[in-house]
Amino acid sequence: MTPCDPQASELDPENWEDFRKVAHDLLDQCINHLSEAREHPWQPVPEEIRASYAIDGSSMDAAELSRRLVKEVLPYATGNTHPRFFGWVHGTGLASGLLSEMVAATMNSNCGGRDHGMSYIERAVVSWCQQVFGFPETASGVLVAGTSQATVIGLAAARVRALGPELRAQGQQNNWLTAYAGASVHNATSKAIELLGIGHNNLRKIPETDTGMDHDILRARIREDRAAGARPFAVIGTAGSVDLGRFDDLNGLALIAKEEDIWLHVDGAFGAWARLADAPWSNLVDGIERADSLACDFHKWMYVPYDCGLILIRDEAIHRATFAARPSYLAGQARGLAGGDPWYCDYGIDLSRGSRALKVWTALQHYGPEKLGQAITRNCEQAVLMGETVSNTERMQLVAPVISNLCVFTADTLLSAQDQSRLNKHIVQELQLAGEVVFSTTLVDGITCIRAAIVNHRTTRSDITASIAAVARMR
Repeated sequence: MTPCDPQASELDPENWEDFRKVAHDLLDQCINHLSEAREHPWQPVPEEIRASYAIDGSSMDAAELSRRLVKEVLPYATGNTHPRFFGWVHGTGLASGLLSEMVAATMNSNCGGRDHGMSYIERAVVSWCQQVFGFPETASGVLVAGTSQATVIGLAAARVRALGPELRAQGQQNNWLTAYAGASVHNATSKAIELLGIGHNNLRKIPETDTGMDHDILRARIREDRAAGARPFAVIGTAGSVDLGRFDDLNGLALIAKEEDIWLHVDGAFGAWARLADAPWSNLVDGIERADSLACDFHKWMYVPYDCGLILIRDEAIHRATFAARPSYLAGQARGLAGGDPWYCDYGIDLSRGSRALKVWTALQHYGPEKLGQAITRNCEQAVLMGETVSNTERMQLVAPVISNLCVFTADTLLSAQDQSRLNKHIVQELQLAGEVVFSTTLVDGITCIRAAIVNHRTTRSDITASIAAVARMR
């Protein structure tokens, strides 16, 4: 057997110049695709393309790989880069992300810890977020996959605050914990409660109105649970509910949390970034600075590429006590690569972490917070326009007020509830398949309604009016 040559690597390009040409061409194709986003709506993946994804064990050169990426992969995205994508709350991606992702892939940094540039980039991003949301400099934060993961981290810290750090060794034991949130709280909170072993039956769903959960009922439920022997440990406020765009009164919740001596966590997945918008939308998150923890996403209303979320925690000591663990092979050092304390692996679930902060840092440096805030304001203005257009279209009707960037409506009020649901689902599906506009649906008062979540910086006012005209045409 011929010994391996330690100087050779079969995994690097045999000819870097050939690879450079292929990579340059692929970058041009990606830029073309992004600059022509309006020409690339969602489309279903053909059966033959799905079959082509099978891995057969063969290899191919870079040129063939690039060709397949362009022909078989690039055209079949979720469609959320398109300016008429209003389905769910999907961010749109920024051109700056092409640059940051290239650099991040080249550096291939593990951002769990150690002393290197990406750690300082993340600190800069977290520090900026602390300022934006009014958290103290002594607070802590870490970038995560998204608000779902951030919620687990925030509520885990809340549980340690309630039961003490010995929980990590002893478990929850006989402590009966309860948490409280509005009836429309995101399913990520229920999942977090389940993952922490608390059980979603112990997440109390508080009735709510268009201004959030009912504070009197909240106080009553806390009293009832305490009297029954439970230990209320967290109130979860919502800054932008995913179905109707509702915002809790965060100042009011902060007062209740202080009176009851329990943790206030805010789910601000997309809505937290109303903080950067003009009034009146910025006022929707008044009181967010009083939260004990805040979860939000950069990949939604800050438009950066997937995936990138954030958890901020007011009390760094509790945050660290919840997650820090340094076996001997991760021991820090005063100098060298093992320096650079604090390490982000001490503030969350992941030890191996990608360079999420770079795409945020790149967006903030390239566009600036003010320009990003202007885009958020435009989305809110566009939702108002959509609501007005719906209200002025015969037989259409809003089913909830337009609060921020969500507009929910039904296409034909002359039909029965069952027939409205059937028609609304038909319209949404047909417009998606036609590549014309992507809405999603949600259930309101027993009717499946059409839902638009406007988080696209490419959307124009004409996209709004054309989309509602398309709905009207489908009736």
